[in-house]
Amino acid sequence: MSEFAFFRFKSISMLTLEEEQHKEEIIEFTERVLEANDIECDSRIAKISEEELRKILEEVRKMRRKRMRVPSEDSNVLSEDLLENEQLQRSEENEVDYIK
Repeated sequence: MSEFAFFRFKSISMLTLEEEQHKEEIIEFTERVLEANDIECDSRIAKISEEELRKILEEVRKMRRKRMRVPSEDSNVLSEDLLENEQLQRSEENEVDYIK
């Protein structure tokens, strides 16, 4: 069910590159948010408006931020991944198009 929601997020370009790369984590948190909102099946997710999807995704992002703040064994790895992604995005933004 939450995998379907992930693909809805992705299909309407709601996810950042970093979120797309952490698909399993997004799915895990989406599952929690959907359960909290009593959304239980793909057919209900398919009928959810884009505005409601944005609200769900915002809740998912809040949960991820909280998890990132909590020190854990994986926190260094997660921080390094975020730093790498930010650096990659900055370099792509600053990259000049080559003209022949």
